[in-house]
Amino acid sequence: MKYLQNIGKYFLMIREVFNKPTKWSIMKTLILKEIDDLIYGSLGIIVFISFFVGGVVAIQTALNIDNPLIPKYLVGFATRQSVILEFAPTFTSIIMAGKVGSYITSSIGTMRVTEQIDALEVMGINALNYLVFPKIIALMLYPFIIAIAMYLGIFGGWVAAVFGNYSTSAEFVQGIQVDFKDFHVIYAFTKTIIFAFILATIPAFYGFYMKGGALEVGKASTTSFVWTSVVIIIVNYIITQMMLG
Repeated sequence: MKYLQNIGKYFLMIREVFNKPTKWSIMKTLILKEIDDLIYGSLGIIVFISFFVGGVVAIQTALNIDNPLIPKYLVGFATRQSVILEFAPTFTSIIMAGKVGSYITSSIGTMRVTEQIDALEVMGINALNYLVFPKIIALMLYPFIIAIAMYLGIFGGWVAAVFGNYSTSAEFVQGIQVDFKDFHVIYAFTKTIIFAFILATIPAFYGFYMKGGALEVGKASTTSFVWTSVVIIIVNYIITQMMLG
């Protein structure tokens, strides 16, 4: 019953986020701040992880192709498919659930503990719109990060394959081009936009409705990371079944 109650409370929160909007002059500043914190601030870790994950995928693929009849260009093909379909949109989102999700939960939770949210509500401000809506809008730029992750993942695979003598550059590039389907990119970005909404709202839910002191802020951050990751994995399965099944 507690889980059902939280699900209902979550959807009521979503409805309230879009009610009684804050003045645009104030909201614009909030959105730009969230873009800097959530998007620009996450580029470093995404660049680092994407490059090396792509390299690992290429190496593992090459090491498992021990049959001389299997063409070497499959290294590039497997790297492209793995990075575009799963590693860039899904793996990156779970990492972001830890980084961005924990930040959102702790920042809003700290405001709850220090009674800043109560102060906003006393002043007649819709606290949910003021705190959560800018995060949702900022994370709509999340596909931009995923596009960078896709590029760097494939580039990391190329570097690992070519400089590790697992494949030639021409063979790897041929594998990237073989049987390329635009719909796979559309599928990946569709997932990414939905994941971005999840990353903005579930951590905000656990931060906004937490109770207690500083210790509970840490517990809420951990809980939000777990449930954000669980929801991302479940939604990933549903979207994959609907779009590719």
